[in-house]
Amino acid sequence: QVQLVESGGGLVQAGGSLRLSCVGSGRTFSNYAMGWFRQAPGNEREFVAAIGWNNGASLYADSVKGRFTISRDNAKNTVYLQMNSLKAEDTAVYYCARARSIVVGTTRYDYDYWGQGTQVTVSS
Repeated sequence: QVQLVESGGGLVQAGGSLRLSCVGSGRTFSNYAMGWFRQAPGNEREFVAAIGWNNGASLYADSVKGRFTISRDNAKNTVYLQMNSLKAEDTAVYYCARARSIVVGTTRYDYDYWGQGTQVTVSS
């Protein structure tokens, strides 16, 4: 019933930028908070950023504050993650997720639908 599709990943040099997009299905997209998570090889899936249903109440992991920006366009059923000043440690598979409510959350258990992930590789 709900499908999320990420795009925009790729290979970039340290210090560069990428913008990830996540397109969601369903007419109730605007009623839910959205989030981005990432998972590097051998690591657990970790929270990156989230945004509330009203395009406010943004929340970021300490590791990406000042470098990443989350935004959404409800008319397009799309959420974005602008990533600047990328570091090698940002290398991971990035996942888009829909929250269980309009409120942002920082754990994977706050989200009920997930995209397939898009690979981001940052070379040093």
